[in-house]
Amino acid sequence: MAETLAQAVALAYREGDSAPRVVAKGRGPIAEEIIARAQAAGVFVHSSPELLSLLMRVDLDDHIAPELYRAVAELLAWVWRIEQGLAEAPAGSKPPARSHTG
Repeated sequence: MAETLAQAVALAYREGDSAPRVVAKGRGPIAEEIIARAQAAGVFVHSSPELLSLLMRVDLDDHIAPELYRAVAELLAWVWRIEQGLAEAPAGSKPPARSHTG
C-alpha cells in the first residue's frame, strides 16, 4: 500500500481583499512545514480532505473561487466559535493562541 503524502493549503484574508487568498500550499515536506509553522504561530489547523482537494486547485496568491466562499466561511465561523469558547476543538487539534487577520 502506497503512503499518502501530506498536503496543506494556507489561506489569508486581509482587509480590502474580495476573498481569502491561497498564500501557501504544498505536498510532503512542504505541507509538513506549512502545518508546523501554522501551529507554532498559534493558527488553527483543520483537516478536511474534500476542501483541501478543492483548494489545492487554486493557484498560489489567487483568491478562492466563489464556489468555495460558503465552505470557507463556515470553517472560519467554526474556528471563531472555538476561539470564543462556544465550541469544542476536535481532539488532537491546536486552537489558535490569538486571532489572525492578516
